[in-house]
Amino acid sequence: MRVLFLCDRNRLRSPTAQAVFGDDPRLEVRSAGVRSDAVVGITRELLEWADVIFVMEKSQRNVIRKRFEDVYQSKRIVCLYIPDEFDLMDPVLVRLLTERVAPHLAAPGP
Repeated sequence: MRVLFLCDRNRLRSPTAQAVFGDDPRLEVRSAGVRSDAVVGITRELLEWADVIFVMEKSQRNVIRKRFEDVYQSKRIVCLYIPDEFDLMDPVLVRLLTERVAPHLAAPGP
């Protein structure tokens, strides 16, 4: 499964998520930011690459809807509701990510 994590600047939350889930052998993980000053910026190619897109806040989902309407309509986008108040690899951020992302990655039942 190809997973994309998005936050604003791709400096704290989405890179933390990429680090947390990057070692899962079931996943290919990337991260990006929606702002123009992001370390890795959002692109149509990244969005199309992903099977599921996790955004930290509604505002990032809104950016996808505004800039990439067709992709927005065709992709599974999950909002994690994690505010921009954590440092990179903050233990609380890691816990929130683990709790909120894992249920969406669980294999479907029989």
